[in-house]
Amino acid sequence: MLLELTLSGLLLLAAYLLGSLPTGYLAGRWLKGIDIREHGSGSTGATNVLRTLGKAPALAVFLIDVVKGSAAIAIIYSFYILVETSVIPVTWKPWLVALAAFTAILGHSKSIWLNFTGGKSVATSLGVLLAMSWQVALGTFGIFAIMLAISRIVSLSSLFGAIAVFVLMILFNQPLPYEIFGVVAGLYVFLRHSSNIQRILAGTEPKIGQPLQSEAQSN
Repeated sequence: MLLELTLSGLLLLAAYLLGSLPTGYLAGRWLKGIDIREHGSGSTGATNVLRTLGKAPALAVFLIDVVKGSAAIAIIYSFYILVETSVIPVTWKPWLVALAAFTAILGHSKSIWLNFTGGKSVATSLGVLLAMSWQVALGTFGIFAIMLAISRIVSLSSLFGAIAVFVLMILFNQPLPYEIFGVVAGLYVFLRHSSNIQRILAGTEPKIGQPLQSEAQSN
């Protein structure tokens, strides 16, 4: 049991470290020599990169954050392909996948390289969903895109996407650990967007292309 727990811990640590890669922060340093956390919303996510650095860097950051989320799940899948399943019981696999997904999301928003600051984990969440269940991922992204087209507010669209994850996990009959992940990750996204929710209710949340009017984070 000690071996199983140790190996599981190492796999989850690897997932966290992948999620922790500070893509948006590095883009700010490399392209403009700035700490992006001191500009715009203060987030390292793609929306603040768009606001601060422009479209091309924002797209690159978004895609890399998606890839690192998927890679965190790929670590678990690869382990079960390359290593004897008797090392860690195959019954643990869905639980490890769900835990790796959340630790990658946590890593993005609480990066060890940035004194446990970061972004709102939306792109990384999409990445882990693509690796867990592409149907849920595409459904979630579709809802996000529809809401973004209607509202032009990224944070509001992200919140609708967070709700969709749990619902779609059930509709597509995903394993119980995935459904639990949908609840926990959704609540975490809402927690990370608490200041955005306040601005949405107040009618002051900026739309795409509009400047941020407060110091609170919006991505």
